[in-house]
Amino acid sequence: MNPAVTTVRAACPHDCPDTCAIRVTVQDGRAIKVQGDPDHPPTHGALCTKVSRYPERTYHPQRVLHPLRRSGPKGSGKFERIGWDEALAEIAARLKGIAARDPQAIVPYSYAGTMGLLQGESMDRRFFHRLGASLLDRTICSAAGGDALAATYGGKIGMHLENYAESRLILIWGSNSIASNLHFWTFAQAAKRAGAKLICIDPRKTETADKCHQHIALLPGTDGALALGLMHELIVNDWLDHDYIDRHTEGWPALRERALQWPPERAAEVCGITADEVRGLARDYGNTRPAAIRLNYGMQRVHGGGNAVRLVAILPCLVGAWRHRAGGLLLSSSGWFSVDRAALQRPDLMGSRRPRTINMSTIGDDLLRESSAEFGPKIEALVVYNSNPVAVAPESPKVVKGFAREDLFTVVLEHFLTDTADHADIVLPATTQLEHLDVHTSYGHRYALINEPAIAPLGEARPNTSVFRELAQRMGFDEPCFRDSDEDMARAAFAKDVSFEALREHGWVKLPLPDAPLAEGAFRTPSGKCMIDSPLYGVPDHVPNHESIGSELAKSFPLAMISPPARNFLNSSFVNVQSLRDIEGEPLLEMHEGDALGRGIVDGQMVRVFNDRGEYVCKVRLSERARPGVVNGLGVWWRKFGARGTNVNELTHQRLTDIGRGPSFYDCLVEVQPAAAVAT
Repeated sequence: MNPAVTTVRAACPHDCPDTCAIRVTVQDGRAIKVQGDPDHPPTHGALCTKVSRYPERTYHPQRVLHPLRRSGPKGSGKFERIGWDEALAEIAARLKGIAARDPQAIVPYSYAGTMGLLQGESMDRRFFHRLGASLLDRTICSAAGGDALAATYGGKIGMHLENYAESRLILIWGSNSIASNLHFWTFAQAAKRAGAKLICIDPRKTETADKCHQHIALLPGTDGALALGLMHELIVNDWLDHDYIDRHTEGWPALRERALQWPPERAAEVCGITADEVRGLARDYGNTRPAAIRLNYGMQRVHGGGNAVRLVAILPCLVGAWRHRAGGLLLSSSGWFSVDRAALQRPDLMGSRRPRTINMSTIGDDLLRESSAEFGPKIEALVVYNSNPVAVAPESPKVVKGFAREDLFTVVLEHFLTDTADHADIVLPATTQLEHLDVHTSYGHRYALINEPAIAPLGEARPNTSVFRELAQRMGFDEPCFRDSDEDMARAAFAKDVSFEALREHGWVKLPLPDAPLAEGAFRTPSGKCMIDSPLYGVPDHVPNHESIGSELAKSFPLAMISPPARNFLNSSFVNVQSLRDIEGEPLLEMHEGDALGRGIVDGQMVRVFNDRGEYVCKVRLSERARPGVVNGLGVWWRKFGARGTNVNELTHQRLTDIGRGPSFYDCLVEVQPAAAVAT
């Protein structure tokens, strides 16, 4: 082999349950190929289309490689190059001045642009804890489902990915697995070839639904009603595992009485499906062993999302599906990992201070608030990293207005000039996954991974850890923890149950867990039982949407809109990768032909999608992927790539979920008109 060619072990950093193990081929200091690790069981050598093009993203000609200072109006994307010393000095001076008045006026804003424990939640948290800045409630993706699962099972735990290959029935609930959970789909396909039945439950007829034996196209936000209808049938037909219920659940009698009020006809009416679909699904689920559910986060982005997750999560307990290693449910596996987050994040640096908490899902409202006794100080500074809130946060007209404030000091750590970076005062160049050290858990399997830096940082890019370490020094924070290296923190992250040396040697380490982890109960709750009647939330029920079809609001805006991700993007990442954008085409609204007919809408024309919050102009595709009464606004495109500089979040609202205070992106009513008619 050419001695200039090396292979480096890495991990995919993106917000996806697969957390793939990667091998990076480097030639003369340049990454020339990334491929899945064939030895890693969940990855088995395959990467999605997006991540397989990671070098294209890393070497993108428009990548930010030097610190920048704004030279034009906010939002214009006009900047001048400055040096690191100048940038850090200006940031430290501005933050010191604000902190002298009230450090809570400074707000960090980050999410899962990287899922790495180092670049996502280590030195940055130490910095803001020591500063006394506002805390951030990181709710924007999975808060409702995660909190609901924890309330029911005691943690984010579930069955193991590889075991789906042995299931005889798989309900793929709220997940377009082919697009967003590709490696699960591989195991589901193996089960299908062995004779398993696959059923997709989703308002949209996804690419995954195309490949399943059955698609149940329920209305958005009605998953809890469907689960109650299934429970009704399990009870009246006695398709229950009474022994498992008696020994491993708490609170079943109260839910049993509630479920008996949900016959198939009632559930079907709420869900917009047929009573026979409810009965047939219950029959399959109640009589097939082993039966597995792959629940994903799409279904919890509505007002009642938390209650719906609780109801679905209880189903495997009622039929004893957990007795089998190929039975049960998986929403998230992240609770299996024993990460020492206190060692990484050092909340003790806050001392006796208890800063307020800002919900990232309501940043549009919060940036526009004045100081008050209830809210606290007006937000004066925002430090954004691993996120693109101007594109992804709900009700973007307010988000944009907040970011456009001239009195708001905004720092953005980024790879590119995103919609958010365009509004920054200072932009700092961040490293990509190929350029820094990190360690990873997963929320889709049971393997810890390491990401070794494959190449030197391009230009003047620096890891997040380095930036916050240097800012701490300039702020005068002299605690020893701010001198910890990335390797020091990586060793501390998994100190309880994963050897750093083993990670470094093999690239990944499998957690030592039973194959059927909940066969004998052993839930993470205080009693070890599945909590049906939760001390926090009571007995779960169907909770209607904030904006429901049939409501008074629906007279003006009669169509429900969901905004699932475009297949070739991941949240707002990869939108600027030309080859992927070429595949995706342009922003689209999928609409059922029957809904289009009465509105004078034809396939391929530009349409105006609107409600009382804003409007969004894009091309319409008449498609069976949209069920009657529901339109699908595929996202999340950067606003600057939209026909009129907006995206689908122009229409979403900031009202929160029942559990977890998460956003209700898929709980949204709209109307659609031909854009040409509006122009005329």
